Formats: sequence, C-alpha cells, structure tokens
Amino acid sequence: MDNPKTLVSTDWLAAHLNDPDLRVLDGSWFLPQMGRDAKATYAAKHIPGARFFDIDDISDNRSQLPHMAPPTEKFISRLRAMGVGDGHQVVIYDQLGIFSAPRVWWLFRLMGKTDVAVLDGGLPKWEAEGHPLEDMPPMVRDRHMTVQRQSGLVKDVTQVAHASKLGDFEIIDARPADRFAGLGEEPREGLRKGHIPGSRNLPFGQLLTAEGTFKSPDAIKALFEKANVDLSKPVITTCGSGVSAATLALALELIGKTDWSLYDGSWSEWGMYNDLKVATGEA
Repeated sequence: MDNPKTLVSTDWLAAHLNDPDLRVLDGSWFLPQMGRDAKATYAAKHIPGARFFDIDDISDNRSQLPHMAPPTEKFISRLRAMGVGDGHQVVIYDQLGIFSAPRVWWLFRLMGKTDVAVLDGGLPKWEAEGHPLEDMPPMVRDRHMTVQRQSGLVKDVTQVAHASKLGDFEIIDARPADRFAGLGEEPREGLRKGHIPGSRNLPFGQLLTAEGTFKSPDAIKALFEKANVDLSKPVITTCGSGVSAATLALALELIGKTDWSLYDGSWSEWGMYNDLKVATGEA
C-alpha cells in the first residue's frame, strides 16, 4: 500500500529516511482531557530529522473555533521556517499511531501539495520495530514554498447546512457512536449533543487494525458500506473539531474515492449554534 501521496509503511520510511528531499513531520495533537504534551514528547524523542508541526499554532487564530485551517500566507511562513518547501516529499506521523497526522496531510492537500503521506502506524510502530529515534533538533534551511489552495477540499457551515437539507452529499461523522447518538459527553463545554441531520456515523477507530495501522482498502470500503454510506455521492467528513474527520478523508482516498471534502468547523461549530438543527439516535 506504499503510496507517497497517501500512506507509507515504516519500512518505506526507513529505506528513504536519508533522501535529501524527504521531510518528516511530527503532527501530534491531543484532546485536552488526554493530559499529554505533544511538543514535549517530540523534544524527548522523534524520528531522525523530524520537525514538529503544531496544529494549534499553524491555524487561523482569528477564528474562535479550534485550529481552523490557516491562511495560505501563514502556512507558507511557518513551513518555510521549518525548512519545508517545494520539491520535498513530506511524511507525517503522530505519537498515537493514526490520530492527528491525517489532519496535517489534509492541510497540505488543501494547500495544493500532493507529495505528502501519512506514516502508517506512526511513532508507536516505528519505535516498536526498533527504528532509530533522536532528541536533537533538526538542522533547518529555509526552502521556498508555493501553494495553490484547493477550496473544494473544505466546507463551511453554510455549505454543510445546504448539504444536510438537500441530501446531495453523504455527510460522515468520525466521532464515537455515543457522541453521534447524543448520549455521550462532548469534550468541549457548551456544545449540544447529537449529530448533523442526515449524517452517517463511522468512528475513525474502526478503520484501524489492533496494531494501529489502516485496514485493507477492501475492508475500509466494506466499513463505509456497513455505515450505509452511498459512495456514489460526494462526501463531506466531519468530527469534533476537524481532526479525525481527516482520517475518514484519507481512508476515502485509499479506496480511490476523491470527491470528498472536510467540514473544518465540525461539531465545535455546528453544536454551538441553536439555529442549526440537531438529530439524535442512530443514523
């Protein structure tokens, strides 16, 4: 399944780790209640040469919503300062395996960069297999970067509201089933419980094996079908704050479905406004 535009194995990364135009990014991010410090863990141990991609920092700080996609100028500035630019093959991993790295993959795709892949199994698999780690910061040289924002890969609340009403898109929610049904607590205060009317539920963890790697494309497709997703329609992925929604997006890409987009505000936005309808129970 090695594909430098979507997903690569630890073996692939080990074989290419010293390529001069390879850039590895630690895209780790944790929910507040997890009580973990991604940046501190990166500083203590990371894949050799890896830079830390701060999802909360490389975002639109003008928005009240968490880590919304940044303006193109900010993305360019932060990545150039990290020594990442045109002509680089980028590989992104996270410290949980597959959790937040797909969000960074989606941001690169949103900016028109296609030579970017997620490391299947992330840091846990890399470390378990005895591959090298280091605690030294990388040597960084500024690299020119050009971007071309792909507006079709993101949806705002108005577009999602129209899709919910018209049913012309499949809206797939990556949150756990209890939160989708309106039974579980939301991790952010002040949000209503439930889901976007007409949406389907496929918790992102179901896409992964017990080892934290993606299941096979056939198994992934079967999971979408089991969730009653009509794959003939274009798809909008959503979740709590646009992080695990990117895992659904990457999974769609792995099965060859490219007409998808991500609702960046996700439930952090939809659950906040009382004028937006909410459904409860199973899909």
